[in-house]
Amino acid sequence: MFKETAQLFKAAAPLLAKTTLLKEVRISSTHGGSSVHGHRYFNVTCSICAKVPPRKKPRVKVDIPGLERITYGDRMHYVPGLAKPSFPTWVRDWNDPSHYYAPKEEEMPLHKEKSCFVFNQRTNALEGVRQALWLTKSKLTKGLPDQVLSLASFSANQIENQDERVQNAIRHARFWDTTEERPSREKFCVALLRSLIHLCGSLQVSHPGLGRRILAEKYSLAATWSRGEDLFQVRGQNGLLLNSMAPLPVLAGKEEVQSTADHVLETFYPISPTIDLQSVQVYEEQNHTGFKEDYPYPHAHTLFLLEAGDTPVTLLPEQLRAKMIMFAFGNALARAHTLHGTKPGVLEQPIVVQSVATNGRMFQYVVFQLNTTDLQADEGVKNQVWVENDQLLYDFAKVRPLIKKRVVQIPPGLSGYKPETFQKFLSLFLHGAV
Repeated sequence: MFKETAQLFKAAAPLLAKTTLLKEVRISSTHGGSSVHGHRYFNVTCSICAKVPPRKKPRVKVDIPGLERITYGDRMHYVPGLAKPSFPTWVRDWNDPSHYYAPKEEEMPLHKEKSCFVFNQRTNALEGVRQALWLTKSKLTKGLPDQVLSLASFSANQIENQDERVQNAIRHARFWDTTEERPSREKFCVALLRSLIHLCGSLQVSHPGLGRRILAEKYSLAATWSRGEDLFQVRGQNGLLLNSMAPLPVLAGKEEVQSTADHVLETFYPISPTIDLQSVQVYEEQNHTGFKEDYPYPHAHTLFLLEAGDTPVTLLPEQLRAKMIMFAFGNALARAHTLHGTKPGVLEQPIVVQSVATNGRMFQYVVFQLNTTDLQADEGVKNQVWVENDQLLYDFAKVRPLIKKRVVQIPPGLSGYKPETFQKFLSLFLHGAV
């Protein structure tokens, strides 16, 4: 009995001590003390209520000539009361990768004082298309060229049961390729684009030129140029690229190219053209298409960008079109540097690259023609860009109907299919093979 009572008192001792301490604090607060101060430090942990201690300032060592400190360096062991010696940094006579210290940025052998502004797949250009036009020294034309749009108007260039097969491709991406009630955009966007490319490729029987192409993805692009007083570079992975053995035909003749010299580039002062571009130190000004020199499909045909899936950054339509222009320009410029070197000048044979972007429902089309690599000054021949924006392939694809006030607003299934959007897609795909 006595042992059990002693164990109970021993277990309750910390709780009794804490209660007694709190009582003493409350009593002291009634005699002029601060109850808030007592409750703050006794009821809440110090790590929550206490302030972060200030960071200690490093002690500055001052060396006075003629007044050197007495250290224990000569004695080769620690001696209390004597100062700590400072020894020179020991440099190994061999290469030890586990103890490598990189030199400072200024001491690098390829260091340049002027930084480079990089446009990559994560860049969200504030001014959108206007900023891309200034960076690439280009003239904008709304709508696709007539010689490209006319390709899908001929019956010989159309697919058998074209509208029905395109609608089945949409249903496959939105309804049939998933067990979920609503597939994610990252899934149905990729499935729809692959199905449309496969559907266009079925014309290879009547157009053998389509067999001289190949799709490439996850290739790394690098294109460098000077614009004004700044250095720019487009680099990184940028989507699915359709390569061809033969280049695309030129869209604008020599007279039209020369007439672009009278075009005045639009400015957006006081906003800087380099806004939202990453400023980095580029040691080597590389120009690389992402493929080897003996690659049998060296010419970039069409660049496909997915609004969902390429990058976690979500871009608005205006910024997405700017990304299309920049990477189409980058592929064309890298190819021009491979063929003609890095010396700037007007190209005798312009380079044409197309770009298509989609989010699974809306399509954006861009055609870029590189006329010159002399991009430093605003004067002279300009490059040319054709843009067809915000083209809906269909209005709605609903698994269940949308009902409001007992009235069916949107029926289930596919509704609002627009065949002219796919005709433009097919025209860009057939360009160069007809």
